[in-house]
Amino acid sequence: MIFLVDGYNMVFRSFYGIRELTRSDGFPTNAIHGWVKTLWSLMDRDDCDRLIVFFDRGADEREALLPEYKKNRSETPPDLVVQIPIIKELTALMGINCIEKDGVEADDLIGAYAKQYATEDNPVVIVSADKDLAQCLNGNVHQLLPPPTANPRLGWRMMTVDKVMGKFGVGAEKVAEYLALVGDNADNIPGLQGVGPKTASKWLNEYGDLETIIAKANYIAPARFQTLVAQQAEQLRINLKLTTLDTTHDVNCDVLIEPNPEVLKQKLIELEMKRTATDVEKRYG
Repeated sequence: MIFLVDGYNMVFRSFYGIRELTRSDGFPTNAIHGWVKTLWSLMDRDDCDRLIVFFDRGADEREALLPEYKKNRSETPPDLVVQIPIIKELTALMGINCIEKDGVEADDLIGAYAKQYATEDNPVVIVSADKDLAQCLNGNVHQLLPPPTANPRLGWRMMTVDKVMGKFGVGAEKVAEYLALVGDNADNIPGLQGVGPKTASKWLNEYGDLETIIAKANYIAPARFQTLVAQQAEQLRINLKLTTLDTTHDVNCDVLIEPNPEVLKQKLIELEMKRTATDVEKRYG
């Protein structure tokens, strides 16, 4: 299987998973340590044949629709900012493609790759905790969820299309519409006030899609939402554009890059990651 890694999702987990780890001159290395460890652990899985990493580089279309998009997030910590270029450099030295595109989020690129290349003979696994990526799941696309921060003992968990209904109450093809109704706090997308997971899934299973819910606003229950749905119809349509991944991007990952163990080892030594540098010899010879 080809593993599609949501870069920043895993970078932030690496940063907060290991704290106060620095080189002797004070340069932070905690995220770098966690990142390398994470990629190697994924590579060691029996079901992983190849890794591809995707990074955000803006969100132009969504910010045009909703200026407040993701504005609820705090600034990236300076100690992490300085580690990101090194993380990308080390990833390439490990022989792993890094894919990014100006103005486009990693989720869209991951969705595009999954739609264009996933087949029965070429299944893919999305590595991310982001719930919006569940809309990509089908028989050939799975999602590997990292250990929860609140309960790391649960470990990594594989989400298949069959499990989406149990998690969201709707099928994968309706996850974007589900999120349009309930909102997404992580991305600062407002849902319909008072509508929770049970109500959203009930409506979608009964009416089929968001547009039909809007068209039949006068019939939905509970009755208190009838006027609200009608009043917020355009916002709900905007929400759906925000939560739906753009899978039309051209994502070409056919060109494989070879690992460069010698340079990789030297970079790790410079970072005073001597034990990790020693592991390079074991892994790459």
